[in-house]
Amino acid sequence: MEIWWRALTFTLGYNTSLVTVGSMLLGAAGGMIGSFVLLRKRSLVSDAISHATLPGLALAFILAGLWQGDGRWLPGLLLGAALSAAVGLWAVQTISARTRLGEDAAIGAILSSFFAFGVVLITVIQSMQVTGQAGLTGYLVGATAGMLAAEAQLIALCALGLLLAIFVMRRSFLLVCFDAEFARTQGVSTGRVDLLMLLLLMAVVVIGLKVTGLILIVALAIIPPVTARFWTDRPLRMVALAALLGAAAGYLGVTLSSVQEGLPTGPLIVLAAFALFMVSFLFSPWRGVLAALLAYQRFRRRVHVRQGLLALAREESIFDNLTLKLLQRQGYIRRDGVATLPGRAAARDAEHEERLWALYRERHPDDALQQEHSGLTPIAQVLSPDAIMALEAQLPPKPEGGR
Repeated sequence: MEIWWRALTFTLGYNTSLVTVGSMLLGAAGGMIGSFVLLRKRSLVSDAISHATLPGLALAFILAGLWQGDGRWLPGLLLGAALSAAVGLWAVQTISARTRLGEDAAIGAILSSFFAFGVVLITVIQSMQVTGQAGLTGYLVGATAGMLAAEAQLIALCALGLLLAIFVMRRSFLLVCFDAEFARTQGVSTGRVDLLMLLLLMAVVVIGLKVTGLILIVALAIIPPVTARFWTDRPLRMVALAALLGAAAGYLGVTLSSVQEGLPTGPLIVLAAFALFMVSFLFSPWRGVLAALLAYQRFRRRVHVRQGLLALAREESIFDNLTLKLLQRQGYIRRDGVATLPGRAAARDAEHEERLWALYRERHPDDALQQEHSGLTPIAQVLSPDAIMALEAQLPPKPEGGR
């Protein structure tokens, strides 16, 4: 229990605390830029960028190994990965812009080709007489536990700078994401904003190679924004919430890895992000599965009660067990199915509202289409008193014998 408390309170050691802070900053940065990329509907680009880093990473390792005998020089590796990712990003943009191929086809081609080239280079590295070859595989799946203090500091500083850049550009990003044409009329260069957005995404991918690896880093740019989308409709709140969720995933993943020896940190960070996603997916009060099921059940009960009351008003027999149960539970009918006085009053009101809604749909068909489930909603909650009085004046008399 003590080790859990120390891990949660950043007192387990300097390097562990630094790794935790760096991972949290990286998760926050990934959540923020990933939100804009998601709103721009270009999330798959992050997958292409992450796989495109492998050949640059391998080439940088080869050059550093030939120069100093040890290829594990983090600044050089990150620079090589960034250059390779930039080439991959340029290739995706060029193919999708200058050919008839869609962006998804360009992503598939670049992703597979660059990754295959990187695997070939890793095979070449394994035959070289240089040190640090075992550490290179850590960039594929992450090697947070073996991170040096200097590496953690570099990642934390880069992630912090990235967060500041995203915070400064957030309004331009949102403008382009929601209405690129309007952004152009406001003097915003959408091409440059798109490029900057993808460059920041590339920076997240490159910085996160040491934390989660190039295969899993894409998760930090996709899962937190998707999770945040379950909780809010406002874009800036979504960006802020995605940053918090990404930071929480980094915190939980590193904490679990630090207290349980032998567990990989990068995959645990991704699993923590996925756990937060599943909680939101199931229990979000707006878009969660549970909320949707409850809303469906409420709607179903309203339909049965409404149809039951209309049947009572028309003196029709009711055979549906659920309708009978709901009407009896609300005191509208007795056990033998006979309507009570409150039931008859509610039935008259329901029939009257049904006639008003029918007249409204006839007189104003375009407006009626905008009213969701208008027949189930009390008309006084939708229309103004003046509009209801106008409908009452136009309401034709009931047929002879109607109740």
